Amino acid sequence: MSETELPFDALLVVSFGGPNGPDDVMPFLENVLRGKNVPRERMLEVSQHYQHFGGKSPINDQNLALIEAIKADLAANGIDLPVYWGNRNWHPMFADTLEQMKKDGIKKSLAFFTSIYSCYSGCRQYRENIIKAQEQVGAGAPEVHKLRMAFNHPLYIGASADRVQKALDQIPEERRAAARVVFTAHSIPISMAENCKYETQLNEASRLIMEAIGDNPWDLVYQSRSGPPQQPWLDPDICDHIQALHDGGGIKDIVIMPVGFVSDHMEVMFDLDTEAMDICKELSINMVRAGSVGVHPQFVSMVSELIVERTSGAEKQAIGNMPANWDVCPKDCCTYTPRRPKMSS
Repeated sequence: MSETELPFDALLVVSFGGPNGPDDVMPFLENVLRGKNVPRERMLEVSQHYQHFGGKSPINDQNLALIEAIKADLAANGIDLPVYWGNRNWHPMFADTLEQMKKDGIKKSLAFFTSIYSCYSGCRQYRENIIKAQEQVGAGAPEVHKLRMAFNHPLYIGASADRVQKALDQIPEERRAAARVVFTAHSIPISMAENCKYETQLNEASRLIMEAIGDNPWDLVYQSRSGPPQQPWLDPDICDHIQALHDGGGIKDIVIMPVGFVSDHMEVMFDLDTEAMDICKELSINMVRAGSVGVHPQFVSMVSELIVERTSGAEKQAIGNMPANWDVCPKDCCTYTPRRPKMSS
């Protein structure tokens, strides 16, 4: 498929962004939390998570690796599209990337969001960010059309199942069947979850992954909540869940898979590889962490398939009990109005 045959002339990889060094941490977090009802104490606490790892988030290098893998897969499939990268919270910012695309003559771009599930912060907010960046660029800013959320695409499920199976294989064979698989995703406010399919999609993806593997018991839990304690967020928290599993008796092995994340960035490294690992050690539970999909060949190939289906009208690939997600989001999809918690007098 040549570029001249495509109704689009670029692919934009859309991500969150992260600091590249210690001096970037606080400005980055101020971007992330601007306008949100998050106590400054929480921001300072999170800043220490980054400083614990030298002040650099791994997300940027991971995005660069993903982009290179996507470029190679597009080329192998005869899809002639330049690939750009833009972030919500750190460089390269959306407006800068769209300005560069405009200078390069890009008119109409597809966009791959590195969030696979539907919610305000994982989809609609990115669309709002891109619209604002287009307004900043002004006349001639490229159109940007989002590829669908692919939580139930067979290649995404296949890549995820492979990660989980490789983790299970690290557990002694005689204990493997009893090992518990715990999927984690970023917690969001209940008021955000009420107008999207975030929980439903996460549960379906987790079910499909385990269906591809076997009969191990499994759970879906959450991590990384950042709101005030008065505001209800999705739970249980991963560390609370580990404690509850221990208190229930008999658990020896646990596999934790960050199904809600496509790469092993800072929240995964701190919440799972540090905090969850620490509590497992304290409770004498053998914890094995399954990797995120990252640059798994099946996940990378999925991006090419999403482009082909969007540009050629090919049948959308989806498995399980839910249909393939829509290409163009409905007007009221994933809307969110934060509810400010009532403070006691």
